[in-house]
Amino acid sequence: MGRLVYTHSTYIDGLIPVLKRLAKEESIDSVTPGVIKNTKGRTQKLIIRVTSKIKGGHKALARKGKSVQEIFVITKINSDELGSLFNSLVKSI
Repeated sequence: MGRLVYTHSTYIDGLIPVLKRLAKEESIDSVTPGVIKNTKGRTQKLIIRVTSKIKGGHKALARKGKSVQEIFVITKINSDELGSLFNSLVKSI
């Protein structure tokens, strides 16, 4: 079971419950949400996509409305498994 690191005062709406569930997974060591930025595009619902590999894990982007937030996940699972995990967690919320 991993931990969720709170580093900012604001988060994309609906993201924290997903990250809390993700941190409870056995294969996850640490979950750290990063910076929120504005985008030109717009999404109605929360979408989380694994984007790149980082040292010890993966970087993902969470999007909702006109906002996008980085998520850093320290884990040993591959990006496809993490993407599937994100999809199942988002659907359950």
